[in-house]
Amino acid sequence: MRMQNDAPPGRYGFEAFDCAPALRLQANERVTSLQFAAIEERMSRLEAAMQRLERRLWLAVYGVVGAILAQAFQPLLAAVQ
Repeated sequence: MRMQNDAPPGRYGFEAFDCAPALRLQANERVTSLQFAAIEERMSRLEAAMQRLERRLWLAVYGVVGAILAQAFQPLLAAVQ
């Protein structure tokens, strides 16, 4: 049965403590998780930028094709009149 402060019972009359290797491992795991989160965020921003760039590129391609088609049909329209 636990005490009122909900602390785990001590072992052999000693207080519970964290050892340095365990703390170092926890710190390394935390740093690694933060690094992965930062990489994921950068990748999502990069993917969004690439999608915007792709849309702009297709818009430019359609614009060039439209200009070429307009120049191709211009003599035909002049000949009909």
